[in-house]
Amino acid sequence: MVEKRKPIPVKEAVDRVMKRAAHVKSESVPLEEAYGRILAEPVIASHPVPPFDRSPYDGFAVRSVDTKGASGESRITFTVMDHIGAGTISSHTLGEREAVRIMTGAPLPAGADAIVMLEQTVIDGQTFTIRKPFAPMENVSPKGEDAKEGEVIVEAGAFIQPGVIAVLATFGYTNVQVATRPIVGLLATGTELLEVNEPLEPGKIRNSNGPMIAAQLKRMGIDCRLLGTLPDDEDACFNMVKEAIHECDAVITTGGVSVGDFDYLPSVYKRLGAEVLFNKVMMRPGSVTTVAHVNDTFLFGLSGNPSACFVGFELFTRPALISMMGNDKPYLPYTKAVLTADFAKANPFNRFIRAIYESTPKGSFIEPAGFNKSNSVTSIARGNAFIVLPGGTRGFQKGDEVDVLLIGKEEGVESWMLN
Repeated sequence: MVEKRKPIPVKEAVDRVMKRAAHVKSESVPLEEAYGRILAEPVIASHPVPPFDRSPYDGFAVRSVDTKGASGESRITFTVMDHIGAGTISSHTLGEREAVRIMTGAPLPAGADAIVMLEQTVIDGQTFTIRKPFAPMENVSPKGEDAKEGEVIVEAGAFIQPGVIAVLATFGYTNVQVATRPIVGLLATGTELLEVNEPLEPGKIRNSNGPMIAAQLKRMGIDCRLLGTLPDDEDACFNMVKEAIHECDAVITTGGVSVGDFDYLPSVYKRLGAEVLFNKVMMRPGSVTTVAHVNDTFLFGLSGNPSACFVGFELFTRPALISMMGNDKPYLPYTKAVLTADFAKANPFNRFIRAIYESTPKGSFIEPAGFNKSNSVTSIARGNAFIVLPGGTRGFQKGDEVDVLLIGKEEGVESWMLN
């Protein structure tokens, strides 16, 4: 008897997955290997930045009190007593109407509390004149202006992008505590699949889902274990999946989750005692996407159709894996854009259309990326976003504003913004 499946809304499916996304452990890596990882502990300022009052300009360090009364009609003259560059310190303490020539980034000499920019002076040998008064701390970057000692600069769970690398280096983090990457195993199903290097045969197709998912994982900084192809035999499938869950934090399968005669994964999940979080979602493509959970391991049963597989990964697998690494922004970035082409197809379920998104000075625009059935490969290659069309609508027209999820961005958003 064919199992009758009850579809659930996309948001509910996402929520069920995220509730099971337990954090993995952490490890220490050298700073030069930290890019793309997730911080496992906050970055705390070990000293103020800047660590001293410094000059943000090339010019002269002076005492502000000596500049009082300066004007175009009554210029005040200063004598240059020393010259310092960034990384050096002057031993001279300023006296009345004395100055020190200073370069950008250098610490103020003793007694100085203002900087006269070079272009604000008229220089004559070892003296210069000014035509305006300067207030205390004018043109000065004070100690701790950027960061106070003990301040949390970057929270745990943040994606380590180049700016975070700069902060880590500033505070002397030669090693960085990061979340370990989840161990992800990949299993393909179907005797119709050929390897990429094999010639086509009647009734066969090359396995595009495996390399695609491996690339999606790599974009997240996660390697995957290629565990082979599940045979069309239930016992053999059971043994392979059982072994995989002991090795991995997540096991991704492609195909075999429908209700055909050779779709054994639903039976395998049952024999494993796995909790099936859902086995049908109110979405196109990928309605048969199935997610189960057993022994702290996710089982992501993605569709064998390339576009459905791609969408299922981005909506369910990606946020779960990112959340497991402690990142609090696991979801695809959300925005809105104007359709530049009609999409007249009715939508009984939420539809995720592979699309081309462009942001311009005149606004944000989006159009379908071509052939958009669930078995499409070409639209995945052309697209950089999903058009999200809600269920229960009769299609959309050029000029309509639609919801958009952006693909391939380093950082996402904190919460799911769509129903």
